[in-house]
Formats: sequence, C-alpha cells, structure tokens
Amino acid sequence: MQEAKNGKPEKHYKFVVEFGLHCFTKGPNLHQGKSLDDFDKKLHYSDTRETRIFCFTRYELSKELPTIAQSINQNPCYNTGKGNFFTLKMVDISGREEEYEVYFKVSRERKGLLRLYVESAYTRDANYDSSQPAKRKINFFVIAHNIQANKPIKIQK
Repeated sequence: MQEAKNGKPEKHYKFVVEFGLHCFTKGPNLHQGKSLDDFDKKLHYSDTRETRIFCFTRYELSKELPTIAQSINQNPCYNTGKGNFFTLKMVDISGREEEYEVYFKVSRERKGLLRLYVESAYTRDANYDSSQPAKRKINFFVIAHNIQANKPIKIQK
C-alpha cells in the first residue's frame, strides 16, 4: 500500500510474486571454467530454458526472499538500465555482513494485478566476472505505478 501523500489518496497494488531458479542455483561457469558435466547430476536443476547447479548458499539465503518481497517498497530500489531492478539487503554469512543482491522485474498481469518476478538473488563473490550495476535509485511505487499505467520508466543518470 502506498500511503496518501501531498493530497493524493493512498493507493493499493496487488501482486503475484514469483521466484526464478537463479535464486537458488548457480551457472557452472561461476566455478572457474567448469561445465555441467563436472557436477553431480543430482545437483542439476532445469527449467524449460536452461540447466544450472543447485547452490546450497543461495538456497539458504532464498528463504529470506518472501520477507524481502513483502517489504520491497520499504527498501531502496535501483534501476539497472536493462529493464529490471534490484534491491539490497545486508545478510550475515558466517559471521560477516554482505550485500544480498535481489534482482526483479515488474510486469502487468491481468486487470489490476501486477507480477513481481524475482529473477535472481545472491551475494557477490570473486567468481563473478561482472560488477554490480550503478545504483540509480528509484522508488518502488514509481515502478508499480508506471508499469500499471503502461508508462515508460525513465532511467536516472
């Protein structure tokens, strides 16, 4: 719920929330040149598009995702500039705090309903060959409003 502000009434958004397999799996390429064949087949996890490796760390962290999704409007969100967004949560892994990067898309579902698709979630480590996108802050309610109204989302520089 978006609270009333500056004379505008409160606004309610209804979401279907979905979590993708990147929330609890890793690509084999994140293991320094290994391929799927280098991993026990019991750890392979597939959908209609790809096969990845089950990741016990990502799986444990993914248990926080329903809570993160429920409170996503209370945390800073950032526009990646590539059609999706991310938010950060600090997590404690083995006694040290790390940024848990949660990537998501918002789309229109059916009348009056939006879809929050959590694409991927992980803590970044040395095996990643890319860096975190620039933090172009965007309010979650701007995302929800623009998607629902079928309006483009401007990318802040």
